Amino acid sequence: MLLFALAFLGGVLTIASPCILPVLPFVFARAGQPFLRAGLPMLAGMAASFALVATLAAVAGGWAVAANQYGRAAAMVLLGLFGLALLVPRLAERLTAPLVSLGGRLSQSAEGDPSGIAASVLLGVATGLLWAPCAGPVLGLILTGAALNGATIGTSLLLLAYAAGAATSLALALLVGGRVFAAMKSTLGIGEWARRGLGALVLAAVGAIALGLDTGPLTRLSLAGTSTLEQGLIDRLSPTPPPGPAMMAGGDGNPAMMSANPAMMSGNPAMMAGKGASEAAALPVEGALPSLEGATDWLNSPPLTAEGLKGKVVLIDFWTYSCINCLRAIPYVRAWAEKYKDQGLVVIGVHAPEFAFERDLGNVRQAAAGLNIAYPIAVDNGYAIWRAFKNRYWPAHYFVDAQGRIRHHHFGEGGYEESERVIQQLLAESGSPSVATGTVDVKATGAEAASNVREVLSPEAYIGFERAENFVSPGGIVSDASHVYAAGEPRLNEWGLVGDWTVTKQHARLNAAEGGLVFRFHARDLHLVLGAAAGEPIPFRITIDGAAPGEAHGMDVNEKGEGVLTGQRLYQLVRQKGAIADRTFEIRFLAPGVDAYAFTFG
Repeated sequence: MLLFALAFLGGVLTIASPCILPVLPFVFARAGQPFLRAGLPMLAGMAASFALVATLAAVAGGWAVAANQYGRAAAMVLLGLFGLALLVPRLAERLTAPLVSLGGRLSQSAEGDPSGIAASVLLGVATGLLWAPCAGPVLGLILTGAALNGATIGTSLLLLAYAAGAATSLALALLVGGRVFAAMKSTLGIGEWARRGLGALVLAAVGAIALGLDTGPLTRLSLAGTSTLEQGLIDRLSPTPPPGPAMMAGGDGNPAMMSANPAMMSGNPAMMAGKGASEAAALPVEGALPSLEGATDWLNSPPLTAEGLKGKVVLIDFWTYSCINCLRAIPYVRAWAEKYKDQGLVVIGVHAPEFAFERDLGNVRQAAAGLNIAYPIAVDNGYAIWRAFKNRYWPAHYFVDAQGRIRHHHFGEGGYEESERVIQQLLAESGSPSVATGTVDVKATGAEAASNVREVLSPEAYIGFERAENFVSPGGIVSDASHVYAAGEPRLNEWGLVGDWTVTKQHARLNAAEGGLVFRFHARDLHLVLGAAAGEPIPFRITIDGAAPGEAHGMDVNEKGEGVLTGQRLYQLVRQKGAIADRTFEIRFLAPGVDAYAFTFG
């Protein structure tokens, strides 16, 4: 129930969000009509159509997005005719073309005709197709959960609760607006001019939506700090985040995206360094090992089952190969697999993709080989194992005893000594003789090296328009269309594009040579998740504060800042030495066809 309350409150807050502006004229065009026959049916239609379309968009893939585009076009035509009928009713009567007369009938039917309820619902459905709310933390939580957990009644109900919250705040505004409209009409005699003014606003709103202003500039405005308010609600209604850095589902560091099982939120605090195997009570039973049958493929091993693993101590590691947090944890997982393989430990990596290219089995196989992973990997492209564990993190480690029971877990980086002592305790409990003592000494290099956490002041930044933030190129992001961008003037943690790019939901694709990205950051390391659309090598060069990186170059570039994009993966481009300060990073690609996904820092 807390999630539904959170979704409803998040929707209520949209009244203060700039992205509600384009649909306000559609709603207030009903201000002069009876609320129960005009306003309420319209808002109900808006909420229902938004919930349906958002559910399909989150779980159904490209066909649903394409269908929604046709629906949006039809809705813009319908509401445009509605606005025209409000603005120039005599013209609507003279131009008796079927569509124009339809618009006229819709604008008048709610005034006295009982069938006006159906017309208002139809207008509401059209409004819901056009409404593109600013994706704040609450809506991001719902949509990301939908994408990872699949189509469920719960997903649709959460989206409906969000839309109902927005409709509630709009209903209150509409009731107040209706009284004002009635007073103006009776005392000032300006009802006709008010009607025409609303018609003009409806046409202006349709034009703004057609130009993409609802998903472009308005998403970057903050009229009332709704994101801060939403995050505050999430923080109050959610458990605390894990102790170590982690990429959460959605990658936005949102603590509300943790496991739905409160008992699984954190490892056992009593299991600290120095606790011995005799203190078995320090590791409670957290649940049974879920089924592994949902894996779409297996690497380095035939398929394994929960039943077949009984008698073994098992470590389950959820990871994805472009996740910097996962890459920094893998050296420890790899070392444990090697150290304890003859003592009864089985390590299973569950590869659950974040980006589309991580679903490619060849890419996963190549990444595993490059990371020297020899233990079994369950490829979880359908998130079946992810959902069975109720997992929400990359990386996430689950420790299973010889009886098939989860006894401990750890989310994110760090806690490696504690985790290894858990392995030792579970091996001792299983009856394994001469369990190795001490902890592994890992000397990680490159992207696998531990983060300099105290100096990381820059958060992960996504480039696709679905989760892009702090974008400063003039004119904003133009979604799903080729556009020539200029860098802008980024301040700390702001970024921009340079050149001809097409920004899609998950990434941006470069359409012409010499395009690039600029980011103002504060961290020791800078990484960029990149891919080549055609699979051909693409040379690039980077600068830091306008100069070659020199000794600050990452493992994927030389001192001159030169590198070559050779595959779809995370590239380490900056590794600074000495004092860390705010720096401006820029990368330029010498050929088109680059796909850029996300910046990460360390």
